Amino acid sequence: MARRKDQESRRAQLGEAAQRALLNRGLAGLRLRDVAEEAGVTPAAVLYYYEDLDALMNETFQQAIERFCRLREEAVEAVTDPAERLRVCIESGVATGPDDALPRLLFEYWPRSLRDPKAAAFDGIFTERQIAVYYAILLLGQSQGVFTLTDPPRLLATSFVALEDGYQMEILSGRRTRPEVLTALNSFAAAVTGYRPAGA
Repeated sequence: MARRKDQESRRAQLGEAAQRALLNRGLAGLRLRDVAEEAGVTPAAVLYYYEDLDALMNETFQQAIERFCRLREEAVEAVTDPAERLRVCIESGVATGPDDALPRLLFEYWPRSLRDPKAAAFDGIFTERQIAVYYAILLLGQSQGVFTLTDPPRLLATSFVALEDGYQMEILSGRRTRPEVLTALNSFAAAVTGYRPAGA
């Protein structure tokens, strides 16, 4: 049992090192040696736990997706009013700035999904989880008479996520600020639901 815990601890350390290396170098220039140096081990030590760099990065991407989704879902579930849930959902999905590590990590990895079926599958799961959060909020607001939706909730939920993704790139590249993006997303929310949450 102790050996298993040690292995899990080492894999977690390697995952954290992989995240740092990815944020520092970007995916295109990333080498196994970079991750090993971040972790303070040899490349051979990394390969003891992972078949290759791709396997390590796929696991790192999965973990980042899970963390992002869990944090957002928990933030939304903490409130009950549909309008407040929509505000919290929007705010929890927008990067704080170019150096916001978690969304940057996800976007650094994303290009791999264009060529790698496994990465594409992870990205598909990520997108669907985001859509599901918005869909549930819109459906709840509609059923309670809080929202008057301009289109079916699934279509609007998909549009919210697509807008977020585009604006997220603007923030991470430094072309827009978080307040600008929140204003734009809340404006869209008001247009398609007929309701603007207090403070939005």
